Amino acid sequence: MSTKTPFGEEVSGAEQEPNKHEERWSVEESPDLRPSVEQEIQATVDTNHPDATPSGLTLAEEERWNAWEWEIERTRARFDRRQDSDREARSRRAATQMSSEWQRTFAKRRASVDPWADPDRIDPREQLSRAELGAVNREAMRLAEQLPRWSRSKLSRRLAERVVDGNDVASAVIGVFEELRWAPGQVIPIAAVGEVSRREVDICGEIAVLWEPSHPAIAQVGLIEDETGQTRFTAWKRSGVPSVREGEQVVFRTVATNWYQGRVSVALTGRSTIAFPERERWWAE
Repeated sequence: MSTKTPFGEEVSGAEQEPNKHEERWSVEESPDLRPSVEQEIQATVDTNHPDATPSGLTLAEEERWNAWEWEIERTRARFDRRQDSDREARSRRAATQMSSEWQRTFAKRRASVDPWADPDRIDPREQLSRAELGAVNREAMRLAEQLPRWSRSKLSRRLAERVVDGNDVASAVIGVFEELRWAPGQVIPIAAVGEVSRREVDICGEIAVLWEPSHPAIAQVGLIEDETGQTRFTAWKRSGVPSVREGEQVVFRTVATNWYQGRVSVALTGRSTIAFPERERWWAE
């Protein structure tokens, strides 16, 4: 049996059989890849989510959306796609270098007000005699017990600066202590809250009493006291700080000071934090 090809040539049946067998056992080289059920569900959720598509946005919002998409695409495009890429290490080195240069520039500008801030100036401890340096180090150890947030190295440098400027060791100790005991980050007595010139302070004391808030935006209001005095505190709901209880010892950090009718009070804002020394001691045990 023979047939004709489209070109008019006759082909026998024996010659046709191998072609049929070859077509029957041919293998598809590009398989059909289908997503899993979980992938289809996630794709549906992502597609229909209101934040996933720019539909229904104003012109300004749509422009911001397009800019955001462009920024993501630009960030993903890396000129360096090697497996052994050192892009992250180079970025860290560049950021560290820029930070050091910025700090040095700032220190140079600050030196116009405080000459000891000049990074090129010799350490004042190198300008002291052995006896003076020994006295400065001993006083720095003693001050470190009263000012726990300051290291002995920083305290000794502050004392040495005052001694080099012409003060004796005793006067330098008094001056440094008065300067740093109410410095930012240092817990101050409640009686001294009104004497501090800055807007935010750190205080420690016991919750004497709690009152019913007079406004729905207030979470808690009451009095905090220590051995020097007491003051009113207000914790706003938007601050997100934990609740306190009467009789509990607490440390309020970065609380804002307010004045009303000649009296000072503090408010816990979004920058404020609360520490509970007794709870931390209990957990440590």
